[in-house]
Amino acid sequence: MADEVSGREDGGIRRAGAAGRRPATSSPSPAPDASRRHLLAATAAAGLGLLTACGQPSSRADSAPKASPPGGASSSPSGGSGSPSPSGAATAPPSARPTKRRRPELPRGGRELFPRYRLVGFCGLPGAAALGRLGTGDPQKRAAEAEKVAHSYAAGREPLPVLELLATVANATAGPDGAYRSRTPAATIRRFHRLAHDRRALLLLNIQPGRASVLDEVKALREWLVHPDVGIALDPEWEMSSGQVPGDTYGHTDGQELTKVARYVSGLVREHDLPQKPLVFHQVAESVVSEESALRPQPGVALIKSADGIGSPGLKRGTWRRLVKDMPDGLHTGFKLFYEEDAKGSRLMTPKEVLALRPQPEYVMYE
Repeated sequence: MADEVSGREDGGIRRAGAAGRRPATSSPSPAPDASRRHLLAATAAAGLGLLTACGQPSSRADSAPKASPPGGASSSPSGGSGSPSPSGAATAPPSARPTKRRRPELPRGGRELFPRYRLVGFCGLPGAAALGRLGTGDPQKRAAEAEKVAHSYAAGREPLPVLELLATVANATAGPDGAYRSRTPAATIRRFHRLAHDRRALLLLNIQPGRASVLDEVKALREWLVHPDVGIALDPEWEMSSGQVPGDTYGHTDGQELTKVARYVSGLVREHDLPQKPLVFHQVAESVVSEESALRPQPGVALIKSADGIGSPGLKRGTWRRLVKDMPDGLHTGFKLFYEEDAKGSRLMTPKEVLALRPQPEYVMYE
């Protein structure tokens, strides 16, 4: 279907700003519109001062907080603390009844996300207002606003606010390692993790991999993923093949790759006895995710397919229907809205309209 608002063909809703170039109809993965998308791809090169160089993959993990053992540190009697025996040797004090370890839980309790909760929040990068609501103004105020918005989507579920922080950002330039991506430094991730913790919210780390391996980018975030309140969001429209440049064409993933990421996250959940983790993949057009039938749900991982893209309420509903049609079993649904772009030439959908979608979205994200 041709998208009258975006000038996009390929069945997607518009992803970029108002003044963009029309994609070539012969391309299997049409080139996106220019203004907003190229700003996204050029974030690091623009000198925001928030992203590390591509050639320094360890920088964001070096100062990441170490996860505490599930349930806290175990206690054991110290040697020499008992009463002396007749022979002068110290005897151990009577052993205390072992304390039952408390299993890690989600920020607002429990170990399963669905159907108890509905996830609602903002995404972005601090200092880059064009990349989403989370990057505007005081992060504390944005988190409080996300909480308020989340409550408007409760509809019989408990609202769970989400902060979706861009942790790997696609670049229009190759960088020292040729990966066309930059990584957000540990100090920024730590700051937003603390904010999420204080607000009893989830922190999702968004990955726009450029030409880097998606799984490698996820593994580079391991220090954060071992926490019970941190999950992953993938943005495969920014996943480039060899010879492709972010901002010039849509990227692509498939069910096998998504399954590999889910297996890795599932392994962390099992190893650290963590509560269920969200694994979101944003899908802007049907061509961005192929072989979805090969996607296999994994224990401890809530797979969420989020309908991405910009447009009028009618266009967004149409793309929603196409993306959720014949969706494999075991997937949850998400829906993305854009405060500014959706309203240009049209209007932003209301919570009532979003909740009227079927199946009802379980994750609602504002950019």
